[in-house]
Amino acid sequence: MVETLFFDLDNTLLDFNRAERAAIAKTLKSFHIAPEPSVLKRYSELNLAQWKLLEQGKITRDQVKLRRFRLLFAELNVDVPAKEAAHTYETLLAQGHYFIDGAEELLKTLYGQYRMYLVTNGTLSVQKGRLKSSGISRYFEDIFISEELGYNKPGREYFNCCFSRIPDFHKETAVIIGDSLTSDIQGGINAGIRTIWFNPSHEKTSEIIPDHEFDSLMKLPELLSHI
Repeated sequence: MVETLFFDLDNTLLDFNRAERAAIAKTLKSFHIAPEPSVLKRYSELNLAQWKLLEQGKITRDQVKLRRFRLLFAELNVDVPAKEAAHTYETLLAQGHYFIDGAEELLKTLYGQYRMYLVTNGTLSVQKGRLKSSGISRYFEDIFISEELGYNKPGREYFNCCFSRIPDFHKETAVIIGDSLTSDIQGGINAGIRTIWFNPSHEKTSEIIPDHEFDSLMKLPELLSHI
């Protein structure tokens, strides 16, 4: 039986990849850099790599924000202050939102049936802006943003902090739902709760094994009713 749901935000409910492309393109234009597809792709790769290092505890959040731009600008051989680019990018990323297909309908369907919480590693100002724009905060009993808690997914400390703020919480009736094996699924494993991997692209995994897997948000209600 499942009572408590922990939802990841980026690329689970909100389309981060689409928002990232739009924000980085505008950022590059503001510094007179052509947002060629290859450049946007490279930024995304560098950005993801920095977040992975953060998950592993190898760099800090502030280093993530600057390193991705320093590395990109070094490869492009352009002289642009990383701090200014990071500020511009975060300001743009916090504006507006794009839903993953079926996200609004899913939250409406599950609301009232489960206790729902949001767990995200995203930057505080960015996530608050996107949540306000999307209007989905009302579906969650609490929202746990790692920058506020002082810990990051997949660390056990992050989840222990979340659990401590939930009345009458029981691990055996909780699941985490997310798209990231290293952040969400590994985080659930570290925390001792069941895991459900949102895998719309049907990626393969051999190292981090989720308890359950699904490829469309609207398949989740039925899955939850059977576990």
